[in-house]
Amino acid sequence: MPASPTTSPPLDSASLPDQSPNQSDNKPSRPNRPKPNRLKLTYDIVMMIIISIDLLLISIDAILMSNFSAHIAGWLTIGEALSWYQNTLHDPLRTAGGFFTIFLIVELFLRWMIAIKERAYYRWFFFPFVHWYEVLGCFPQLRALRLFRAVVIGRRLYQLGYQVLPQPWINRIKFYIDLLLEELSDRVILTTIQNFRQELTDPEAHKSFIESTISRNRDEIEAVLLYLLRTELTPKLQELTAASGGGSILAAEVGNAIEEGLANTPELRRYLRMIPIAGSLIESQLQHVGHNIGENVVYALNQRLLDPKLLDSLMVAIARGVAQINTDNTALDTLISSIIEDSLTEFEAQVKVQQWKHQDMLNL
Repeated sequence: MPASPTTSPPLDSASLPDQSPNQSDNKPSRPNRPKPNRLKLTYDIVMMIIISIDLLLISIDAILMSNFSAHIAGWLTIGEALSWYQNTLHDPLRTAGGFFTIFLIVELFLRWMIAIKERAYYRWFFFPFVHWYEVLGCFPQLRALRLFRAVVIGRRLYQLGYQVLPQPWINRIKFYIDLLLEELSDRVILTTIQNFRQELTDPEAHKSFIESTISRNRDEIEAVLLYLLRTELTPKLQELTAASGGGSILAAEVGNAIEEGLANTPELRRYLRMIPIAGSLIESQLQHVGHNIGENVVYALNQRLLDPKLLDSLMVAIARGVAQINTDNTALDTLISSIIEDSLTEFEAQVKVQQWKHQDMLNL
């Protein structure tokens, strides 16, 4: 058996001048766990072997004492050998198993006392809770839990760098553990999704869910709406103040509308034509002036109404008003129901994907 990994001697405090003397005071105190040594590792290995042999004998004895073994022995014409085992070896094995159980109880109690002496845990009564599988494994009906101790010992040796099992076996065990946990968790999640869908079919529960969701997130809804209005709508509106683009188009259309309105006013044309010589000239100039007035009015309104401060306060008012929307709205219920259903469907489809099939460990 290779020796356990040795620990380097502690450094002299004088060689570390940069460390603060109060550095250890700032860290929370940890339990003083004993470091692994050769004797402890040897004891763990021996206990793992003994427990494995004990569990193997218990399994073989349970199989040979079952009715299934009696039928198989009768079919194979080895009933006399089975009867000899049941009458000769069964009772001594049970007696040996009882003594081994007593040994485990005493060994567990001694380890508890050692843990209390070495302050391995924060409280003295933590030991039986941490080693619950060993405590329950002392009962004859729960002897199968002793396998957990063998597994724990093997895992501890593996963490210390000792190859307890071949690496392909470890990879296979990890793969099937991940497979089992994934399938179990998928079933739980899918059942939860189905139950949630069933609850949403109740109109009262559905309405209560929407009201509580929107009420809890009104501030977030207002913040998102305000962000969208400031980044999407505000720049579009501010383009109207420019002399080119949307602003010039709107101003030209308003000017054309005023010019057309003046041209289609028969009273104005009749009065202007009463003025000799200059009447037609005044009419054309008046229409041109009306066109310019319309454009100037649009530019003036844009500059006043689309002022950055005024526009931002308007966006804030709009976002706050939308965030305070009444949840008793059929269209809103339909929209939120559709979003929830789509989200659950996509989530359910993702859960149904068996991730273990896409791992590179399939060539086990």
